[in-house]
Amino acid sequence: MPGPLRIAFLGCGFITGVHSGHLRSLQTDVVCGYASRDKTRADEYRRRYAGAVAYDGYDAALADPAVDAVVIAVPPAFHLDLTLRALAAGKHVVVEKPAFPRLEDYATVVEARDRARRVVLVGENDHYKPLAVCLRRLVADGAIGPMVFAHFTTLVKRLKAADDWRNDETMAGGDAFFEEGIHWLHLANSLGPAITDIYGFRPSGSTEGPDRRRKSMMLSFRYDNGAVGSLYYSREIPSLLKGLRLSKLYGRHGIITFESNGAFVVARGNGFPRLVFPGFRDIRGYRAMYRDFLRAIRDGAAPEMSLERAIADQRLMDKIYASLEHTGQ
Repeated sequence: MPGPLRIAFLGCGFITGVHSGHLRSLQTDVVCGYASRDKTRADEYRRRYAGAVAYDGYDAALADPAVDAVVIAVPPAFHLDLTLRALAAGKHVVVEKPAFPRLEDYATVVEARDRARRVVLVGENDHYKPLAVCLRRLVADGAIGPMVFAHFTTLVKRLKAADDWRNDETMAGGDAFFEEGIHWLHLANSLGPAITDIYGFRPSGSTEGPDRRRKSMMLSFRYDNGAVGSLYYSREIPSLLKGLRLSKLYGRHGIITFESNGAFVVARGNGFPRLVFPGFRDIRGYRAMYRDFLRAIRDGAAPEMSLERAIADQRLMDKIYASLEHTGQ
């Protein structure tokens, strides 16, 4: 692939702004365009993020032979259709997470990807963030010995407005945990040991305020190495500094304590405790994610955050919601 990768964003909402802000550091490698059903909005994003072109609708971007890849940054209800159309048009694809609501959708896209011989990366930026890389390295290096417990906490009061599309489960694919908590499920499942058994417990939902989604979930799970874990997720509980919280990995030789957003990691095992700052420059992992996307396209290889890896997370998500149905939640 000579020259920079020419990417068109399909959708000009909040998350497109997040991606675009991080892509500024990759301007020599990536050139961005913006497509929206509202051409005025596409023009606005092109100006704001120094894009190359604005498209009047998604079809115009998909039909442009100069576009190498698209980023599907619309509500999950539209992901499958746009992904299939993009692959049919010969484009590589980044699809925001959650990518698709059903396992059957993933299978359909895998077939389309293989026919088109294109790269599909699921936009799980948390897989690439310095915290996740640091935790995987510490676990693999035996910093705490065999893992016994894993405890993840992500609590913050971050409510949505009444007109936010996430209030519509048809658009979002599910409740708050499905739409956003899947990032934390992936973190728990990406440390090295794989989650095999998992159960969800959901407290009763609040009927107050405009954010009508179910916003809290607790998980319990077992890893294939015999360790067990829990994940506490909520977007309705106030937390220190609007999101500061601690999580821990417990092993037979020590404990890893980490700030859940990735600010710091403390590893206590044999010898003196180690204080590690995983990295702030790309704390959310977007730059590393796009570098992996570029590498996969240029090398003709699979990206780290492939459809197959996302399928493993979706299988766990299906088990969680099946367990809720079994217990009448």
